[in-house]
Amino acid sequence: MSNLVQKFQEYSGWRNDVKLALERYRDCVTAGDLADAASDQRFLHTLARLNEDKLSIAFVAEFSRGKSELINAIFFADYGQRILPTSAGRTTMCPTELMYDETFPPSIRLLPIETRAEAQSTSDFKSQNQVWTVLPLDTSSADGMLEAFKQVSLTKRVPMEEAARYGLYDETDLDMVIAVDEQGMVEISQWRHAIVNFPHPLLQQGLVIVDTPGLNAIGTEPELTLNLIPNAHAVLFILAADTGVTKSDIDIWRNHIGGTGAGRMVVLNKIDSMWDELRSPAEVEQQIRMQVTNVAQTLELSERQVFPVSAQKGLVGKINRDAPLLAKSRLPTLENALSNELLPAKQDIIRTQLMAEVNELTSAKQALLSSRVRNVVEQLIELKSLRGKNQNILQHMMKRIDMEKMEFDGSLFKLQATRAVFARLSTEVFTHLGMGVLKDNINKTRDAMERSKFSSGLRQAVKEFFQQALYNLELSSAKTDEIGEMMSVMYRKFSTEHGLALSTPMPFSLDKYSKEIVMIEQLYHKQFGAATILTTPQVILMQKFFDSIASRVKQSFLQANRDVEAWLKVVMAPLEAQIGEHKVQLKRRKKSIEKIHLATDSLEEKVLAFEQMQFELDTQRALLTRLENELKTAIMAQLDSYKAAA
Repeated sequence: MSNLVQKFQEYSGWRNDVKLALERYRDCVTAGDLADAASDQRFLHTLARLNEDKLSIAFVAEFSRGKSELINAIFFADYGQRILPTSAGRTTMCPTELMYDETFPPSIRLLPIETRAEAQSTSDFKSQNQVWTVLPLDTSSADGMLEAFKQVSLTKRVPMEEAARYGLYDETDLDMVIAVDEQGMVEISQWRHAIVNFPHPLLQQGLVIVDTPGLNAIGTEPELTLNLIPNAHAVLFILAADTGVTKSDIDIWRNHIGGTGAGRMVVLNKIDSMWDELRSPAEVEQQIRMQVTNVAQTLELSERQVFPVSAQKGLVGKINRDAPLLAKSRLPTLENALSNELLPAKQDIIRTQLMAEVNELTSAKQALLSSRVRNVVEQLIELKSLRGKNQNILQHMMKRIDMEKMEFDGSLFKLQATRAVFARLSTEVFTHLGMGVLKDNINKTRDAMERSKFSSGLRQAVKEFFQQALYNLELSSAKTDEIGEMMSVMYRKFSTEHGLALSTPMPFSLDKYSKEIVMIEQLYHKQFGAATILTTPQVILMQKFFDSIASRVKQSFLQANRDVEAWLKVVMAPLEAQIGEHKVQLKRRKKSIEKIHLATDSLEEKVLAFEQMQFELDTQRALLTRLENELKTAIMAQLDSYKAAA
């Protein structure tokens, strides 16, 4: 088992342990009658985050660099043969995602290339099952899977006018012009996108592999430029040791991949082409080191980010269990780097998010339980103080409870006015954030782009689109800030005047969505910012990119809407829960004193009953605290601890 596979299994085990600990904590909250709509929603949200947690690795290369062979070597060697087709020339003609979704049977879903003529992105089509061609995948037969995978390499010939309409032919590109045959036909991919649903153990645990076509496709397929590559947790940029770094390699690295962050790696493949029996091992090593140094200098990155390997020899070494050949291929070094950098970095991100959510959740439950304990203790003290007291004192205490109730009812009356303002502001948030407003903005931009005959007009239309999207988020953010401030005032008021155990209300911000929009705009500028004049094919391509831009912004706004709706539902919930609890306790106190007022002999029974309640609440708090600590310990566990325990 490779270190990468083992590390991924450890990560999956960590995630499952957190889920189990969270479910135990939730069961305790429910059994203790501490649950409410807000906490139920937060539990569901946190469990969904764990269930939907994915780790995506994108493989990017020009054709004939051994990209598919590298995927076979790292992930599919256990099948004893190649699963992804590999041969001379281009074998992956469309972006391909390998994943597992248990709601679909094992299959290959293929999006026809003709969809590029429509004003929708690949992401838009993912929810339209009727558009896709679906082929069953026989996972029991490696040969059968290999045949099915060959679908992604299918091409067809179409008139160059049709290819231009899809944004796949540019008459100013000499290489494309030369490729036109005598009948005026050009070769294009038969498919626009492929999704392979495959129950491989790693894919079942949340791994997503993105296999990209040649580098020219990155410039023509917006889904790669705007979504799959930027969102990948790791990008492996594959070069060939026998060709080095080409000009197109440099352009793609600088414009779409480049960086020094975790998960951005360069693989210098095919080092076996340098193995030479007429050279000593030291000379071969020196030649490889020189190639690594040249690549690092050309791409302006550290040599630690360049990994010389032989994917083909690594695959053979794994299949034949030839340890010396596998070591010589240097594939384990790359796998170790992926496992040691990628998975811990991914775990840190998820851990930070989980701890923030769990801390807010547990503090709210502890506050509610503390409120119950405090009320029981106060009533117990009150009851014990009644021993030997006359009826006048009992009446005085009943009046005091009535006064407390009147004051509390007065605060509740003021709360009604706050609720009305809350409802108005909540509606105003969606005035600018609503999907209808965004749809109008998208349609307006598309119309402006179609009317414009100049590149400056196209750019201005897109610029105004981003400005409007950011302005709408800014206006909505101002409303959520106003709601947050209003709730903070109300929380402080009830805490001060009625002794409720309330912390500050759950914070909220739309900043991350504004940053997402800015990031999308930067990706767009990288693609179209340099050229001053756009050719007709580039204009078509720019319109295709806008379709993907609009889809990506739409996804951001949809998630922002969901987050705002969820926050509006829960921001008042702790206050409502404490108010409900306080009302119940006031009624209990009055009822107890009324009973004692009528029958003094029931006082000791009441004291005993409240002492039992106090004991049960202390026991419940101890259990809740223990489960809370177990949950936080599970979240903070390191992957290395799983290895030690195995």
